[in-house]
Amino acid sequence: MQHPANPQNFRSTLATKTTLAALTFALALAIATRASAQTYSVLYNFTGQSDGGSPWAGVTLDPAGDLYGTTYGGGSTNCYTAGYYPGCGTVFKLSHRGSGWTFALLHEFNGIPDGAKPLARVVFGPNGALFGTASSGGEGNFGGYGTVFQLQPPPNSCPTPSCPWTETQLYSFQGGYGDGAAPGGGDLIFDSQGNIYGTTQGGNGLLCGDGPCGSVYELSPNDGGWRETNFAIFGGDICCPYAGLVAGSSGEFYGTLPSSLGGIYEFYDGLGIDLYTYPRFPRDTAAVGGLILDSAGNLYGTTSEGGPNGGGTVFEYSIAGSRLTTLYGFVGSGYEPGPTATLLMDSAGNLYGVTRLEGANQQGSVFKLSQSNGVWSLTTLHDFTGGADGGQPDGQLTMDTSGNLYGTAEVGGNSVGNCYQNLGCGVVFEITPD
Repeated sequence: MQHPANPQNFRSTLATKTTLAALTFALALAIATRASAQTYSVLYNFTGQSDGGSPWAGVTLDPAGDLYGTTYGGGSTNCYTAGYYPGCGTVFKLSHRGSGWTFALLHEFNGIPDGAKPLARVVFGPNGALFGTASSGGEGNFGGYGTVFQLQPPPNSCPTPSCPWTETQLYSFQGGYGDGAAPGGGDLIFDSQGNIYGTTQGGNGLLCGDGPCGSVYELSPNDGGWRETNFAIFGGDICCPYAGLVAGSSGEFYGTLPSSLGGIYEFYDGLGIDLYTYPRFPRDTAAVGGLILDSAGNLYGTTSEGGPNGGGTVFEYSIAGSRLTTLYGFVGSGYEPGPTATLLMDSAGNLYGVTRLEGANQQGSVFKLSQSNGVWSLTTLHDFTGGADGGQPDGQLTMDTSGNLYGTAEVGGNSVGNCYQNLGCGVVFEITPD
């Protein structure tokens, strides 16, 4: 089976050493501190077996406090197994019961026809079902180029924790001209009419660098099924969106491109992509994470490398003022990448994120950025060791109403298993403010 979105290639792209010396943005740096009043807990250790392994994305929280997520590997062995990530991947649920957590397997991917290797987390749609993407598999040439799927719970109460949900394939990408391939790590989003929007890293018939590669697409309800419209075709050095979209207030969407001449782009439904009035980042800065939008119309995002200190950046872009500002520059240690996931903002305007290979142990970290008098300061909430606590986090963080943070780490944990380079199969974690 062809595997159009190999994270090993993505990992190599992120490891490219660059400098952002050409950035002329205003810089507000403060001394980074370590947080002492936090409790870090592992909620679940993946085994790489039927439960899954290598959770690449973060988790989604429901109103009851339960967590939902995906794993890139583990589960069925029907899929691509060459390399580092055996198995087709899974969708799981962690239910909060008293002081503990109960694991339930919601879906085990099989490659054909339902898809395989999800890189993004699942999200709740307007109908209360879970929606997500798989980066490969499905129906089509070479075993498929990925899918968009829906998961619905059983109609009746389940007597056991692990009752499978019903999976429906909404669309299977074909990878040819006029179509995408290999959905990446971005959340799907929905408009008021129930249309679904997302991005693909590849497709449109050609490889990145040689022509069109990557797309912005819409899925619209159509006579009981779904119709796909491919709105944008990227290509050349401006291609391959890994992250998803964020919706503005007037029908516009914003995203990032991680390619060699990537940056911020704007998309209007039916009007195409605007790549020219928004900032480009210097070559090979890898803006892999997506964007978030505050109530004042400012976009926030990250680059995984470069910046004033060589280890990546957190930035703000003022849409009204057309101004890009670096809020924090991570110190490069030779183990980049730094932040690779979409940020999280709390009600006070603090930003939360993860670095992948930086931190005290070069196994990644969880950080918080806070502003005081126009100066942003960074607090490290946890430095991963790559051992029992996990390591190399990739996904966006989630916060509950009590301020607890939830996320995933791709490696580490208590089970070595047959996962990425035998470094462990990953964990789901919680950080609780004391």
